[in-house]
Amino acid sequence: MPNCTTFLDANACNPDKIALVVPSRREVYTRAELRDRVARAAGGLLGLGIGRGEQVCIYLDSSPEYLITYLALWRIGAVAVPTNRVYTESEVLYAVRDAQAVAVVTDVEGAALIDRIRDRAPALRHVVAVGEGAAGAIPWADLLRGDPCRRAAHCRFDDLCQIQYTSGTTGKPKGAMLTHGNWIAAMDAERDVLRITDADVYLGIYPMGHVGVSWGIATLRAGGTYVVMERFDLDRYLDLAREYRATIVAGMPPVIHSLIQTPPGTETALATARAMISGGGPLTPGVWKPFHERFGIPIVNAYGLSETVVVGTGTAIRPEHYATADEFSSVGTPVGFSEVKIVDANDPARELPPGDDGEIALRGPGVALGYWQMPEETAAVFLPDGWFLTGDVGHLDEDGMLYITDRKKDMIVMSGWKVYPTEVEDVLVQHPGVRDAAVFGCIDERRGEVPVAVVVPAGDDVSPDEIVAFARERLAGYKVPRRVIIAGEIPRVNGWKLLRKRLREEYCTAGAEPTG
Repeated sequence: MPNCTTFLDANACNPDKIALVVPSRREVYTRAELRDRVARAAGGLLGLGIGRGEQVCIYLDSSPEYLITYLALWRIGAVAVPTNRVYTESEVLYAVRDAQAVAVVTDVEGAALIDRIRDRAPALRHVVAVGEGAAGAIPWADLLRGDPCRRAAHCRFDDLCQIQYTSGTTGKPKGAMLTHGNWIAAMDAERDVLRITDADVYLGIYPMGHVGVSWGIATLRAGGTYVVMERFDLDRYLDLAREYRATIVAGMPPVIHSLIQTPPGTETALATARAMISGGGPLTPGVWKPFHERFGIPIVNAYGLSETVVVGTGTAIRPEHYATADEFSSVGTPVGFSEVKIVDANDPARELPPGDDGEIALRGPGVALGYWQMPEETAAVFLPDGWFLTGDVGHLDEDGMLYITDRKKDMIVMSGWKVYPTEVEDVLVQHPGVRDAAVFGCIDERRGEVPVAVVVPAGDDVSPDEIVAFARERLAGYKVPRRVIIAGEIPRVNGWKLLRKRLREEYCTAGAEPTG
């Protein structure tokens, strides 16, 4: 029966092939070295008494230790609970306590935080710290000194291996229960989407606390090389792509937008790239098309969620779609064994025809078991016949290509008119003075809700009135933001997933006056 780490053993038959590169630390791991490090970490966890089915929280920056901890926990049949190193104390406490974590793997600074919350997390038995000087913690180096776990634990497809907390954009975070089968499906689907081989070099920028790390793991599964970039910096990104001759590069809408703003000649840094991934948010035609025309690199615009391990069950547009589809709008067709349909948002039993907007439903082997210890929330979106209600709004065309309109919960209803924020954002970012934009709804006594925009200027000053006038020329009147706020930045998870809830909390104040 499957364990989603056995690919490490298969790949180690070619032991000297480079598997993992961490340029910031000048570290390189061959296939054999990566397998050995995972086996030693797994043996160390077993030595602490951590057993099958027990939860362990990872609270680290993206790093080799983060990835190795994932794989080591899966190898022994334990459950990884990934978090982001930028989490606050209350956010870490929530994950540790809710997941009933028996251990935390962190760094020295993180160990001090864990020490402050330890008495409020009764299940917690161990803290492992990368680095030296963490009082009361087990040094990472000591974890690796025990007997290695040479053979992966015997697991089933439905055995839990991860609790992936959502970003908490609405309500408290929900822990998606991911299994060995989900991860095997994701690795297979992503390898298929990108046609990954052992000759590929993947430059990864997605945080390891996010399911986007699956693209890197899929590359390892295929025998390719995963180059880790812990934090995105445009100049460093281009340097690494050039130095390591990356064939696949991770992207996201803000990254792609930044690339089209670079000076002529930047294209040479990406000369070896045959594909770029985009996900985590809507990629507008106004960004996608100029990137493709200038760089000539097909963008694999992928659609998936934490609950589906990205495209473990999801869709993607691939280079072969470019000849026949509107490649600058769609997120493509189902990947692998995935299915997609559009249902009435108020009646999921009613499937909608092509062209009609409704809620996107997915079904396939990457769909999580449900939400950890949340039976009501699970029942609401994980349906008995296997369909998962994503909360996203979109439609299928006659050829089965999926187009995403918006988040169902983000849709603004003003005087009965439906306003989809991403449609308005697509227009606003076309203004030459706008670098980034976010649109959200604020309560209005007379109209129910009104659209409000936060805009980050591209450089020169741009006024709210100018933005409103620009929008009026390109949108129906009811879609035009009633208020425009100029800001230095827009809150996003890990710099990419938009936090509309935080914008509503900050700007939807009772006394705010609309612009128009």
